[in-house]
Amino acid sequence: MQRIFRSFQSIHFKIALVFALMLLVTLELVGAFFVHQLEQQTRKTFSTQIQLQSYVNQSLGEQLMLSNQSKANRKIHTILTDVNNQNITEIRVIDVKGTIRGTSDVNNQQIIGQKTTDNNVKNALSQRSYEKENVEVQNGDRYEVTTTPVVTVQGNHNAIVGVIVVRANMESVYKSINNITGIYIYASIIAIILGVGMAFVIARAITRPIEEINLQTRLIADGDYSGQVKIYGNDELGQLAQAVNVLSDRVEESTAASESERRRLDSVLAHMSDGVLATDRRGNVTIINDEALTLLGLAHTEDAVGQSIIDLLDIGEEYTLRQLLEKQEELVLDLSQVDHELILHVYISLIQRASGFISGLVIVLHDVTEQEKIERDRKAFVSNVSHELRTPLTSVRSYIEALADGAWQDPEVAPSFLQVTQDETERMIRMINDLLALSRMDSGTTKLELEYVNLNELLNYILNRFDMIIEKDDHPEKQYSIKREFTDKDIWVELDTDKFTQVVDNLMNNAIKYSPDGSEIIVRLLQTHNYAILSVTDQGLGIPRKDVPKIFDRFFRVDKARSRKQGGTGLGLAISKEVVQLLGGRIWVDSVEGKGSTFYISLPFEKYDAGDDWDAE
Repeated sequence: MQRIFRSFQSIHFKIALVFALMLLVTLELVGAFFVHQLEQQTRKTFSTQIQLQSYVNQSLGEQLMLSNQSKANRKIHTILTDVNNQNITEIRVIDVKGTIRGTSDVNNQQIIGQKTTDNNVKNALSQRSYEKENVEVQNGDRYEVTTTPVVTVQGNHNAIVGVIVVRANMESVYKSINNITGIYIYASIIAIILGVGMAFVIARAITRPIEEINLQTRLIADGDYSGQVKIYGNDELGQLAQAVNVLSDRVEESTAASESERRRLDSVLAHMSDGVLATDRRGNVTIINDEALTLLGLAHTEDAVGQSIIDLLDIGEEYTLRQLLEKQEELVLDLSQVDHELILHVYISLIQRASGFISGLVIVLHDVTEQEKIERDRKAFVSNVSHELRTPLTSVRSYIEALADGAWQDPEVAPSFLQVTQDETERMIRMINDLLALSRMDSGTTKLELEYVNLNELLNYILNRFDMIIEKDDHPEKQYSIKREFTDKDIWVELDTDKFTQVVDNLMNNAIKYSPDGSEIIVRLLQTHNYAILSVTDQGLGIPRKDVPKIFDRFFRVDKARSRKQGGTGLGLAISKEVVQLLGGRIWVDSVEGKGSTFYISLPFEKYDAGDDWDAE
């Protein structure tokens, strides 16, 4: 049913319907005019045919003027009988007194001598120029009745001497009109049928290109540009079809260009190291890239799209949308949490048309956490270096001034002053060497002399050296012992022997420095999967939980006064971390305050089979 209703709504049906209605109205108007003119002309012709000859009227007028009515009536009857007109049904002759003097109807002769009651006759007797034609219906037949006065010359003027009434049956006339009308109706019906058929054919010829154009425009709207509209001619529809084909090509090119630009923009946004957001003129987010989602701690794009940028950045207490539109200031957002530090620079710019209309904002989030951290570290580094160098320099300066003032001549004081000066100078040299080593590591200029080393043997060699140092210690009041827990399997690791030895020395020196008298230092070596794990455990003071994350920072000391007193530079663990990372490993610490610390080093290694010895040949 709906399909039929759509068919009636189609332009194909409407064109055919309009054409058929126009043809029908035209034929109806022409037919009505034609039938009316035909009827008028036929009746006029019929009226002319039933008119009596002038001599008949004259003869009847002469008879009506005779005084002998009987003789005149017989003469009138003779005249009427002589009238040979098949169209006339009856002719009546009436004198001025309204008496019927004669009739041509042989079956109605009894009316002669009777008075007429016809008003038309009365009017004709009173009016010289009166002539009336009307139609009467009798027994279902239509008759034309013509009432004409008979005028004769009497003396110097004309006088009415009677009236002639002519009755004629018009059924033959109307039958002829009906026949002609029927022929016209049949012809009109055939013409309408043929016209409707032609209208459908013409409408189809017109609407077929339109339907194809409509189909192609729908395909274009759906993103399918492969089709082409067939051109049937060079008329307006053909030009329209050609224009649609050109439009399809242009839209395809424009869409392809837009899609390419969109993919390029998406690619740029997706691979940008900065977070990017775009809003509408109301400040609601419309576009956001993955980096911005990560920086703002969001999981999905839907969590941000549609949200107010003020609420998303949580700056509602400091700024309004109008302030952002007017000032476009660079903002600094500190989104740091307990376990995560995050500082963002927010750059805001307008999306503005050539007319000046502002349609939105573009917000760029730049993560400056690392830069801020580096800046803080740089300031702390400069401050620490200045402080670390100022202390020994001040001490050296004081002792040199004392020596210059004559203390060098005192045999008891001079040697101790010189010894302190030498110790502080050596400490500064060690600090500068450590700084240079860190600088080379930071700049990437450090060269590693890598070789495959049996880690078990290397650690034993290093620890044997520490055992000898402990045995020859000049301060017997403090005793230590080193316990070794090594795996039985040989672990071969590719590393720089000198730098790795420096790392182990740092860990062992710290363990010895901060361990109490009689404590035990445990050195373990084991393997897990493809990693060798080295640990150094002491029983010293331990590290507070809040200081554990900072233990590998440069110049960081848990107990600064004690560390400086023991000659530390605060760079040993920082250097150790850099060396281990250069070797592809990782270093960390596990410590409990008051119970000691354990430093771990994880190094990648490859399993070595003695059967594959290079010297086996």
